[in-house]
Amino acid sequence: MNTVKIVAIMLIIAGVLGLVYDRFSYTKETQEAKLGPLELTVKDTQTVYVPVWVGIGAIVAGGGLLLFSGRKN
Repeated sequence: MNTVKIVAIMLIIAGVLGLVYDRFSYTKETQEAKLGPLELTVKDTQTVYVPVWVGIGAIVAGGGLLLFSGRKN
């Protein structure tokens, strides 16, 4: 299996996951203050929303890559 087909399959999987899970969250830790041995940190949760058109676009792009990677010139 060549790299183009692997990338195409990864795009399709990412597109399907983007449609199924329309958002994902991650925790960002920032250092607010450091006073000698005392360190204050803040954990902030960020949520990223994945638009539907991005998921559909990834599926279409992956399908197009799979379709056209099999053709020989």
